Amino acid sequence: MTISIWRYSHLALAVSSFLLLTLASLTGVILSFQPLSEKVYAYRADKFDEITLAQTLPVLKQKYPEISELSVDANQFVQIKGTDANGEKLSAYIDPRTGEILGHPEKKSAFFEWVTALHRSLFLHETGRFFIGLTAFLLLLISISGTILIIQRQRGWKRFFTKIVRENFAQYYHVVLGRLSLIPICILALTGTYLSLNRFGLIETPQVSSKIDFDAIRSAPEKQIEDFDIFKNVKLSQVKTIEFPFSEDVEDYYTLKLSDREVTVNQITGDILGEVKYPATAVFTEFSLDLHTGRTSALWAIVLAVASGNILFFIYSGFVIMFRRRRNRAKNKYTAKESEFIILVGSENGSTFGFANSVYQQLIANGKTAYMTELNAYKDFPKASHIIVMSATYGMGDAPTNANHFASLLHKYPQEQPVHFSVLGFGSHSYPDFCQFAFEIDNLLSKEKWAVPMLEIHTVNDKSPQEFGEWITTWSQHAEIPLTVSAGFLPVRQEREEVLTVIDKTEVSGPGEDFLIRLRPKRGTKFTSGDLLAIYPANDHRERLYSIGKVGGEIQLSVKLHDKGLGSDYLYRQQAGSVVRHARIVGNAHFHFPEKASPVIMISNGTGIAPFLGMIYERRPGTDCYLYCGFRDQQSFSVYRQALDQNLEEKKLGGLQVAYSREGARQYVKDLLARDETFVADALVKGGVIMLCGSLAMQKDVVSLLENICQSHLKRSLSYYQARSQVVMDCY
Repeated sequence: MTISIWRYSHLALAVSSFLLLTLASLTGVILSFQPLSEKVYAYRADKFDEITLAQTLPVLKQKYPEISELSVDANQFVQIKGTDANGEKLSAYIDPRTGEILGHPEKKSAFFEWVTALHRSLFLHETGRFFIGLTAFLLLLISISGTILIIQRQRGWKRFFTKIVRENFAQYYHVVLGRLSLIPICILALTGTYLSLNRFGLIETPQVSSKIDFDAIRSAPEKQIEDFDIFKNVKLSQVKTIEFPFSEDVEDYYTLKLSDREVTVNQITGDILGEVKYPATAVFTEFSLDLHTGRTSALWAIVLAVASGNILFFIYSGFVIMFRRRRNRAKNKYTAKESEFIILVGSENGSTFGFANSVYQQLIANGKTAYMTELNAYKDFPKASHIIVMSATYGMGDAPTNANHFASLLHKYPQEQPVHFSVLGFGSHSYPDFCQFAFEIDNLLSKEKWAVPMLEIHTVNDKSPQEFGEWITTWSQHAEIPLTVSAGFLPVRQEREEVLTVIDKTEVSGPGEDFLIRLRPKRGTKFTSGDLLAIYPANDHRERLYSIGKVGGEIQLSVKLHDKGLGSDYLYRQQAGSVVRHARIVGNAHFHFPEKASPVIMISNGTGIAPFLGMIYERRPGTDCYLYCGFRDQQSFSVYRQALDQNLEEKKLGGLQVAYSREGARQYVKDLLARDETFVADALVKGGVIMLCGSLAMQKDVVSLLENICQSHLKRSLSYYQARSQVVMDCY
């Protein structure tokens, strides 16, 4: 059964029953205070559970000779009925040890009587009772479907009570309070349903009574009632009612109606004349009534009041969630056929649409034709030049409901023209399958011939505005469309600018070659290999990002000198002692060297080797590192050779494999990995990490190869390991 069925069932049940459920819950909250109001009277004897009938009945018979009935209510107040010494009708609460009158029953509150009638039958008699019973049953189904949705959301029942990712007030407390009040609400629903079925005779409860053989009744030996064995063994707390003999004739007897049986007792000898156990249905009916009303426990009554109040909150928050999802749905200005920018959204609860809509609105404001829709609405987009996918992950690495057909649609509708794509995943590191579905989408698109990666997949943890803002900045630079994160939508963290001193720089003979430049930040600046250095060569909005290798506490960059390149030309003009003033360090935590994993396989091409040089330099003992790198020829590799040879000699690097694409065997880095695919698969099995840094073209080829290795050797998809941070990428 799919997630969507449970979600739609949950919604349909809630919508269809919310009026009656609101009324039942509101009256339920009020009625929870009835047992509390009754318990304020001090009519319960101390150590009530220890008092036996042998202690109580002799006292009462002596003090009230005309007593006809004794009853014990849900509050354990002992009430007697009969006539007093003056022949007046007697009805009073008494102390069962002394017989002292503690008070008299008061007339039940007209308000509580009115609310009770409304709660039970809506003032519609049996018809109303039917609808209230049906509402209780629907509440039970709502609780079951809600429980299944939480299990899906939390990635399994074992994580049922683990951390909830807070998206908004209504969503967060709908889940949190739902978990906390699940048991009392289920009890309310189950007992309410059972009591209704019992009321309408659908659960049969046969009437029972003791059969007395009057011919066998004995009149001797006569005993005092305090010596009756049955009275010695039965405690007052087990009693519902006791009917006293009407006269002193041997044919009249005591009738004890206990919690589980009815017993008749010879008033002269104490013999048991008859005993019959109540049917299980009768016992469960009483038990259900106790649980449903809270009449036996003040604490349980308070729990029921809170649970009923929570139901009212669930009705409110459920509608807020539903309307928020509907509000976030796409309202397109252009059709899919005429749009250049296509935004595809995968979202289970609708929140991802808010992020997508912020991008859509800015594209429209920039005069672009854009179209936003769900991933399940993917089809031919004849004029598309860019596809942006924004998707959350649901369940245990599953697709959201509105994206579960995307994979089949992607194969069914190949685009006729080249289309740039970028994928943004939303998730939480609290879950082991972080953004797994987004990784799957990125891998699927990478295999399509028409799909051109515009930038590597980005992820956003717990709807981080900073991480979303970083993606916005990177995407807008590649697309050359000015997009921002509006202060009114998401606050953007402002990093302070760094002042960097150039320590040294290697020389090149001309454009197209790589050079290394080392910079020293001010003391106290924190950074590590894998972070990014953003520079502003023209001191304007134009930003250039470079991967950092931390070597000897300094920032080392590997830069390819482009002809008239804004960033590379600026850096190459710097000399030892020069100061780079307009720069900032951008944290890139997802691409830091793993703390515990071993082995670590590093894969790069060209200047993508930069962060790995720093990681190898700072490698902690006990971690095996292997580097697979690709270059055009030995000349382009020469700038890195000395450092890597030294790392091999010092055992910081366990293995080095280099592919040259324009000389010798003319290989690419993927060819080296294909040769060592068993080694790669074994590394993943051992919990190792594969790190990629370099061009998007290299990433596409390597990802395709890794997917094949995972499927053939490990019987899992690559996204499984990506979601567990065993395959991480930082490509451009």
